[in-house]
Amino acid sequence: MEYSSHHFDVIVVGAGIMGSSTAYQLAKRGQKTLLLEQFDFLHHRGSSHGESRTIRATYPEDYYCDMVMESSQSWEQAQSEIGYKVYFKAQQFDMGPSDNKSLLSVISSCERKSLPHQVLDGQQVADRFSGRINIPESWVGVLTEVGGVIKPTKAVSMFQALAFQKGAVLRDNMEVKNIVKDEARGGVNVVVANGEEYWGKKCVVTAGAWMGKLVKTVSGLELPIQALETTVCYWRIKEGHEAKFAIGSDFPTFASYGEPYIYGTPSLEFPGLIKIAVHGGYTCDPDKRPWGPGISSDSMKEWIEGRFSGLVDYGGPVATQLCMYSMTPDGDFVIDFLGGEFGKDVVVGGGFSGHGFKMAPVVGRILADLALSGEAKGVDLKHFRIQRFQENPKGNVKDYEDQVSKSQVDE
Repeated sequence: MEYSSHHFDVIVVGAGIMGSSTAYQLAKRGQKTLLLEQFDFLHHRGSSHGESRTIRATYPEDYYCDMVMESSQSWEQAQSEIGYKVYFKAQQFDMGPSDNKSLLSVISSCERKSLPHQVLDGQQVADRFSGRINIPESWVGVLTEVGGVIKPTKAVSMFQALAFQKGAVLRDNMEVKNIVKDEARGGVNVVVANGEEYWGKKCVVTAGAWMGKLVKTVSGLELPIQALETTVCYWRIKEGHEAKFAIGSDFPTFASYGEPYIYGTPSLEFPGLIKIAVHGGYTCDPDKRPWGPGISSDSMKEWIEGRFSGLVDYGGPVATQLCMYSMTPDGDFVIDFLGGEFGKDVVVGGGFSGHGFKMAPVVGRILADLALSGEAKGVDLKHFRIQRFQENPKGNVKDYEDQVSKSQVDE
């Protein structure tokens, strides 16, 4: 059967990590797939660029653990197909006050999900990391094997290249202005800024920080997804100690619970520098960003001084990068059908809230499943439904507020 160049099985709107992963999943299943991006491919205006993201299976919420475990395998599978690495493994170390509800929930979740882990006191932490990490007496640490660093821009490029190899059509600088139900043929028409229209049996929208704007234009639905601008900070490791904090040593990816909620990665992208940043940011309009000045580093300075035995210079970050996040009120994803007049013809994936990148392979698989069969295999999507915000404006109810109450955020 001969296809028109404007007719597709599935059209994916948004070519960040989620859209690119979805296009790869669809193309490898033999679907005629179109991937549209409003800016250049691999641009720096959204959430899928930069030098590193962490991967960890330690979550207060049980439902993320299995998704991370599947993604961990899928990252390895995809990079074996492309022939280069985007996923660099390390252990994951979580730390915080021994009474912190989120951290206690992480430990409980590890137990329920049979995720091998060690709970360490301060002395055990100092021994395990040869004095490189110190925690207060009232804190505990949780060490797990599933951790590491993903290279984001490289990962997006990987999925786009794999999708292209499998027959997907990729088009950048194509801003989608509307998605309209095709009453005559079924499916939808996707209208881009230059006036062109593409028809698809199905459509998947992964528009990142622009998700709220596009969904409101298309359907009138107001999704509670708020764009935030966050700052990633790099700090200098003191001379002579660089190797102790490098990827490939036994230094872990890490997260520190409580205030401030801090995360970081071993030294990888910039030799001699370590990424340490606050999980937070400032609300903004993605089309009218402040582009800084970013988050105050005072809380990070104090934290670094207390944690790293004077081996990291805490005078101030030596490099910073800005990034965008799409926050939901509960910090959980939105993965669902748009519904209304579109029924199951339009699938949305958004609100990844500063922690979704690591799960991109499984999110892409789920979005492809939903578009093609109307259901996702092996995963319960009840926590990700749009309906949850109609039942409770804050979304999923959680008993640990220190992570989810921030309007402030990926690792």
